Amino acid sequence: MQLRYSFRLYPNGPQRSALARAFGCARVVYNDALRARETARAGGEAFPKTGDLSKLLITEAKKTEERAWLGEVSAVVLQQSLRDLDTAYRNFFDGLKGKRPRMGAPRFKSRKDNRQAVRFTANARWKVTTGADLSLPKIGNVRVKWSRNLPSAPSTVTVIKDAAGRYFASFVVETDPETLPETGQVVGIGLGLGHFAVLSDGTKIDAPRFLRRAEKKLKRTQQALSRKAEGSRNRGTARVKVACAHAQVADARREFHHQLSTKLIRDNQAVAVEGLAVKGLARTRLAKSVHDAGWSAFVAMLEYKAAKFGRTFHRIGRFEPTSQVCSACGVKDGPKPLHVRIWTCEACGAVLDRDINAAVNVAKAAGLAVSACRAQVRPVLVPAQRVEAGTHRDGQPTVVGIPAL
Repeated sequence: MQLRYSFRLYPNGPQRSALARAFGCARVVYNDALRARETARAGGEAFPKTGDLSKLLITEAKKTEERAWLGEVSAVVLQQSLRDLDTAYRNFFDGLKGKRPRMGAPRFKSRKDNRQAVRFTANARWKVTTGADLSLPKIGNVRVKWSRNLPSAPSTVTVIKDAAGRYFASFVVETDPETLPETGQVVGIGLGLGHFAVLSDGTKIDAPRFLRRAEKKLKRTQQALSRKAEGSRNRGTARVKVACAHAQVADARREFHHQLSTKLIRDNQAVAVEGLAVKGLARTRLAKSVHDAGWSAFVAMLEYKAAKFGRTFHRIGRFEPTSQVCSACGVKDGPKPLHVRIWTCEACGAVLDRDINAAVNVAKAAGLAVSACRAQVRPVLVPAQRVEAGTHRDGQPTVVGIPAL
């Protein structure tokens, strides 16, 4: 399987300038190729092939005065920019054919985009030096903060600059699945807003609400940005501060997702989670809380970590009535308002916690053998059988049946 590893880069001043030139040249070649293809499409002509575009927009363009500065960056970066355009068109047409989710047509890139990236392949002869720096052609040896070892030798590296002005090196490597020791535990997971996750064993994990906790800071930085004049240097500095504040929130949320998903995968042999209509919920008054939770990113982490560590991952349909079915007897009790957190089954009398009951039903819908005993808030009172005898507090035996008058 393929995994992506990202590490923080710390380029110096000249290296940041060289990376800015690489970002700009790759963007210009991408836009030129997109313009050439859109012109051909408007004129009813066939799309120019990548080889023809490479010869026209890179090789021949370097010989002209208008595009002579393309020779200041690695040619591999420019070639990869054309391949990125091919991938964008392929994904667009596959979406129209129903082979993948639909997405928009390729668009022109801007130097004001929040994210800039260039990719170096093995042909660029990039390498990791003996001093643990990343050597990039026509850029130099860039300092890297290595947080772990790569499982195998990568063939490409992508250098990314985000909206906060941070630089990252992203490696895609081939790795074999790692099998963890088997456990007899299985778990169903119910996702929500009051609690981020509720497990079928009764565990409730509070929602950290990173965005809500950072709202005051975000408000101050956004207000400071709004007071700066358009096009001024101070406005650019304020914009970076806003981006850094949002990046801190996103990093904290991602770290929480990673820690929780890793723990669930390591502790359980099988994991079941319910599919949620995130796009639909994001159009309601709960939109901010839904985006703050980040359910889709968390479920994606569970899925790829299950494949990596040899666990079983189940995703049940979003229309499964997990909140309407009693996990003790299986009787469907009908929909309930959101403010009803504890309810009593009319069939068996079990008093159930709404969230835990739903998590148990998620596991059962996935075919996992879980116990529903923890779904009850308190045990159901069962009347004693008439053939049973008990004792009073004074130790005298009780009389079975109806006493004689």
